[in-house]
Amino acid sequence: MVEITVLLENSSSDPKLDAEHGLSLLIEAPTTKFIFDCGQSAMTWRNSARIGVELSTVEFVVLSHSHYDHAGGYRSMPVKPPLLYTGKNFWREKFSIADDGIKYRGAGFDRNDLDGWGVRQKVCNARLDIAEGMWLIGSFNRKYPFETIPTKFVCGDEHQPDDFSDEICLAIRGRRGLTVVVGCSHVGILNIVSTVKSRLNYPVVEVIGGIHLSGADRDRIDATLNELKSLGVERLNLCHCSGRSDVSTGSKIFIGD
Repeated sequence: MVEITVLLENSSSDPKLDAEHGLSLLIEAPTTKFIFDCGQSAMTWRNSARIGVELSTVEFVVLSHSHYDHAGGYRSMPVKPPLLYTGKNFWREKFSIADDGIKYRGAGFDRNDLDGWGVRQKVCNARLDIAEGMWLIGSFNRKYPFETIPTKFVCGDEHQPDDFSDEICLAIRGRRGLTVVVGCSHVGILNIVSTVKSRLNYPVVEVIGGIHLSGADRDRIDATLNELKSLGVERLNLCHCSGRSDVSTGSKIFIGD
């Protein structure tokens, strides 16, 4: 059994827990315990303390991509495990173009900070085994042309269009198939699910996390949901940037054996 606790999300149904734009999940399995994304601030760790999470027993952290609302909270994590998993190009600075100019949207720390904290970075390129029945997947195949990335997202010193090549997801094997845990799905949830399915040669039956359809039109939403069903996905536990939320701060999700 794998238990997922939502440490931080845009909303909270528990008056003892705070919420802000971002995502952080605690993943507890029989063989490991780790954090997937860290939210944007120390609010994540205040919530974790309120629900009795002992951060000193966390073995590693996974950051789905380097946007501030997923990676920014890592800096303030009071007890940092010695290992950090990221995708490639994680250190490429991120920005967004707004009406009032270009705004920084990066993680807020760099390689030198990791050295100072005594943390080792491990990069997932295409597939990386991290525990029994658990993998990180990156470098997604771009199969669905309608899954476009908004032009407001740019990166690097020259502010070129961001292809989100740093994005990774988590795949957890259960008795009936795979659960895919995503941060924001900037590269497209269909691109992610179809890549995971082909790389691991298992069906994907569940998606947990953000799928970045909050600003999508009805046609894209319908096309996405229909194709997810065609791919074999049976359950959605959506939150953060999805356009609808099934879970909130403090929620628990169980993945059966």
